[in-house]
Amino acid sequence: MAISGLVRVMERAARKAGTRLRRDFGEVEHLQVSRKGPSDFVSKADRAAERTIYEELRAARPDWNFLMEEEGVIEGDPNKPRWIVDPLDGTTNFLHGIPHFAISIAVQEPSLDGSGWGDVIAGIVYQPMTDESFWAEKSRGAWLQDRRLRVSARRQLDESVIATGIPFAGHGDMGEWTRIYHEMGTRVAGIRRFGAASLDLAWVAAGRYDGFWESNLKPWDTAAGCLLVREAGGFVSDYRGRSQPICDDTVLAANDSLHSKLHKLVATAIKA
Repeated sequence: MAISGLVRVMERAARKAGTRLRRDFGEVEHLQVSRKGPSDFVSKADRAAERTIYEELRAARPDWNFLMEEEGVIEGDPNKPRWIVDPLDGTTNFLHGIPHFAISIAVQEPSLDGSGWGDVIAGIVYQPMTDESFWAEKSRGAWLQDRRLRVSARRQLDESVIATGIPFAGHGDMGEWTRIYHEMGTRVAGIRRFGAASLDLAWVAAGRYDGFWESNLKPWDTAAGCLLVREAGGFVSDYRGRSQPICDDTVLAANDSLHSKLHKLVATAIKA
């Protein structure tokens, strides 16, 4: 599969920011950190990475719009797509010296009726510490570098490893999560929590995980990952089973067979 110019733009920006993140990660104890909210930290490295990505993407597509984790909305031509950027997904891991974090960049088109935003047409999740670049384009598949990705073929819950994100101080509904965990925990082969939703979704696309659920996320956490899973042959919905261009408030991802089984468990937990 030939890599398009759009994907090359995203990858160039991600790799440039990733180089700096790797350097800062090596000196994590020296980073100056400011507090953004309960258990939610943002570092100089985070902001520097976002600035690098912004400058690279702006140079390539000067009239496009932006939605970024730190800087928020930067408006461009309303008839052009927007970049959705998370410069450092897994900030807590990063600041604690845990080498599991990623850069996520996605492209979302304006809706056809001009009322908002429509489909995500391209996305990349780049893991700087392993130099893995997961990317996808609408109708062109999902890829890890030049290798085609497919979601896991497992059909049985007791053979499946499912990823999740656990609520923490000031974020999420621990009661709801606990009920979902109770429904799933005794039925699956294992549940993992690594702390970077974009990578969780990329790993579902790669078949490393068989499924994923989490709530209280943001578009920059999941925009690229949702596309990766879908282009790898999987299904992504919210907890009610509704498919949206970006599932972020609640997200459930898996292959077709496991998705329906996991959705039943989630629905049962929520009703409880």
